This record gives sequence, structure tokens and C-alpha cells, in this order.
Amino acid sequence: MRREELGDLTAFLTVAEERSFTRAAARLGTSQSALSYTVRRLEARLGMRLLTRTTRSVSATEAGERLLGALGPAISDIEAVLTALNEFRDKPAGSFRITAGQHAIDTILWPVLSKLLKDYPDIKVELNAESALTDIVAERFDAGVRLGEQVEKDMIAVRIAPDARMIVAAAPSCFETPARPVTPRELTHYPCINLRLLTYGGFYAWEFAKDGEEVRVRVDGQLAFNGVPQILAAALDGYGLAYLPEDVCTKPIAEGRLVQVLDDWCPRFPGYRLYYPSRRQPSPAFTLILDALRYRS
Repeated sequence: MRREELGDLTAFLTVAEERSFTRAAARLGTSQSALSYTVRRLEARLGMRLLTRTTRSVSATEAGERLLGALGPAISDIEAVLTALNEFRDKPAGSFRITAGQHAIDTILWPVLSKLLKDYPDIKVELNAESALTDIVAERFDAGVRLGEQVEKDMIAVRIAPDARMIVAAAPSCFETPARPVTPRELTHYPCINLRLLTYGGFYAWEFAKDGEEVRVRVDGQLAFNGVPQILAAALDGYGLAYLPEDVCTKPIAEGRLVQVLDDWCPRFPGYRLYYPSRRQPSPAFTLILDALRYRS
């Protein structure tokens, strides 16, 4: 294979992953016109269309999907070898893409990485905040961060946080007239702030458990968000009851700005894990990140 042919395949792979020539060009550091020419050249050489282009999106054809399925793992293997060569450097180096929820980035990843990376300028990290569960292999992430119960079995998972808990809290003004709820089912009588998760395609049903009984409640209210900071802000402004990670509510509750309810219905569950494919051999730089993030009780 000639050198330019490998470059053409990489260009096609990036466009197919990004589903956009504009985003792919930005990722590769080239122009959109040059990238479009490269993909057309590859299609001409193969004698078939690999991408279907519309004014709004780009998608792989059946032939393109087949090529993408074979090409993705091969390119990942090459990148892994190149990353492993960094162990011969004086200081660990490498580029890493990590997908995580905004809450995990704000409370765990960034506080640790902001200190670590100052001492290792050759380590580059991209943090993608996403509420949906992401296929890190298909999307070419080096690692992901999710709650322990959401990590797939074929992944290596490293615990980076203690067990967690979701709680229900609201501003005191929400309870000036109605009594505080005693059971989860009573939440349907209160204005609540909904959470939309892309993975489930709709509003998240609040989950509760007590004495072996599990309850899921679909709430209603004036507002809905897909991020924890926005839900917390709305709760503090008195827009309704919110279902939030306990750690973001600790200070507002202590200050009297939030009131917690249904405490006995909110059990703990496995906290955040950083996970990556079991076939991956961690480089010195990636190992450094793992060790810095690893939870030590």
C-alpha cells in the first residue's frame, strides 16, 4: 500500500465517524475542499461510492460500512503501537480522548487532571461531556467514565470515585403549602424538574428502593434539562423537586437553600468507573492518568 492510500483511508474513516466533512476537516487540520477531494479520489480508485452526501449530513454506504468495520480496529491498533512508543521518551506523552458525563468531569476528572497535566506538557487530553452512553470503540475514544453498573462486561474498569447516591431535594418554598412527600409515588403531586437522557430517548424515571421494594416514578413539571448544573440551579430557584447527585446538594442543604426528602428511599450504588477496552495495552502516559484518578478509600 502506498503512503497516500493509507492517508486516503484515514480521511474516509474520519469523515464517516464525524458524519461531517466540516468537523472531519477540523479534526484532521485540513480544508474541507481538500478532504472532499481525498475521499473522491479513494472512491474513484475503488470504483464505488463509500459515502452518501446530503446538504445536512454524511453517512456511509453499505460498502462504506463494510470498509469502516474493518478499518476502524486496524487504525486503532496502529495508533496503539504509536502510543506505546512514547515509553521511550524521557517523559510520558500521548493524546487521549475520554467521554464522560458533565458531573463526572466537573467533580472528578478535571480536579485531578488540572493538577497532573501541568507537570506533563506532552500529555494531551480531550474531555467530551455526553449524557448518552457511548460506544467508545466505535467512536474511537480511549476511555469512558460511567457509573459502575453501566460499564460493559468486556471492558477493564478502574474505580475512580466512592459509591454514589441520588437524592430528592428542593427549595424550602416548595413545601410551604403541601406537606413533604413520604413515599416516591407522592412525587406525582409536586412540580418536579425533569432530566432528559439521550440514551433512553426520553425523560428519566426517578429510581427508588427500600426494604427490597423498587419504585420508578415519572414526574412532571415546568422545566427539563439534560445536565446536572442546570437542574441544580432551577431547584435552587424554587422551580420544583430535583433528582440530583448527593455531592452537589451537600453545601446547599447545609446552608438551608435546599431541603432533602425521601432520604430512606435513596440507597447507594456503585460510583464512577473509568473503563477502556480489555484488548488495549495501557501506555505509560495512560497508566499515569489511571493511577492519578484511581479511587483510594
